[in-house]
Amino acid sequence: MKVLKFGGTSVGSPERIEQLLPIIRSQATDKHLVVLSAVSGTTNDLVKLSALYANKDIEAAYQHIDELYSKYKKFVNDLFKTEEGILEALAFIDRIFDLFYQFKNKNFGSSAERIILAQGEILSTTLFHLYLKEIEVPSVLLSALDFMLIDEDKEPNIDYIREHAASEIAKYAEENLFITQGYICTNAEGEIDNLQRGGSDYTASLLGAALKVEEIQIWTDIDGFHNNDPRYVQNTKSIANLSFDEAAELSYFGAKILHPQSVFPARKYNVPVRLLDTMNPSALGTLISGETTNQNQIVAIAAKDGITAIRIQSSRMLMAYGFLRKVFEVFERYKTPIDMITTSEVAVSLTIDQTEYLSEIVKELELFAAVEIDNEQSIVCIVGDFRKNNHGYATIVSEAVKHIPIRMISYGGSENNISLLISSSYKIEALRSLHNRLF
Repeated sequence: MKVLKFGGTSVGSPERIEQLLPIIRSQATDKHLVVLSAVSGTTNDLVKLSALYANKDIEAAYQHIDELYSKYKKFVNDLFKTEEGILEALAFIDRIFDLFYQFKNKNFGSSAERIILAQGEILSTTLFHLYLKEIEVPSVLLSALDFMLIDEDKEPNIDYIREHAASEIAKYAEENLFITQGYICTNAEGEIDNLQRGGSDYTASLLGAALKVEEIQIWTDIDGFHNNDPRYVQNTKSIANLSFDEAAELSYFGAKILHPQSVFPARKYNVPVRLLDTMNPSALGTLISGETTNQNQIVAIAAKDGITAIRIQSSRMLMAYGFLRKVFEVFERYKTPIDMITTSEVAVSLTIDQTEYLSEIVKELELFAAVEIDNEQSIVCIVGDFRKNNHGYATIVSEAVKHIPIRMISYGGSENNISLLISSSYKIEALRSLHNRLF
């Protein structure tokens, strides 16, 4: 079995939906588990609807529902060709949109929002299933809510996923094509929840790892990882092979093609991940596996925006033990992860990208240290083979950006990553300069 995940742009129009079946059939495997995102733009529309309900702007919410319904009604009429198919699909979307109207008189909170957001993937998967039914292609529609579970800490329960997904699939031993939703799940309280933005990739990776399939495929609108950001840099190239560690670094530090969490389940269970392009199915894309094929090379560059740098200085830090523990405990209390960190005898500098509790964090840090904040920063990440026996790479990187002010450098914490913190205003110049020098 292979797991094939198709993103929002891959299901973004009736024409794209029609292209999925030839891609699925081209795979050299007997069984397929297809994971779909919501139709592109739908999740944003549902986020907006939730905000309107939360603000008790019922009239605007109803108008927004009507507009979204018109889009889906056209989508159905363009996708389905028979009267029976159109009527069945319209009856289905009517049920979904009737649900949207029912939140008028309810106390609208996070649980209601999660119910609304889940409907995007339910819409896309059901419409694809009904489309296959119309063209007489057998398929089984599985509800991700029956097997995707997160615990109290919002972490996936891989044993539960394995047991229940395998059980659901086993009910249809004669079938070869299964369809389910990305992104959505249930939580420890039994409520509808989700895996956050980009969670459809995560769903595919979790299912592929849990079921130990032969390959996880992520189909999107670009032919794999590129060695730089093609939005800002000309003449980028796709990368044929990456190790799990290299892909994890690139995903976390800005390469948008793959959800950062998606690498870890696949790496743990050693299931290869292949990134492919629905617009160009014949392209080789990028294969991510446990093999190291890029020895003694710099592989790619990525950048992550929205970074806040925090400098923490204590007059008592010199030779004082316990200082770093106190610093880390503050961030732990507010469940705020740290991206980069550098230390000296008198100060610690670190970066975060989640600033929801920044004021509270700063207030606690100021109880024992002086604190400086720099906003609008970017991390530029250079990924390659930086094992301790290799040499010269730090010099090459620093030479490429010698004309750009560097706020922080992280080198040595990973064998696959050199990270630079710069002002976001210099990001594009840094990407281009590094590309010209390294590639």
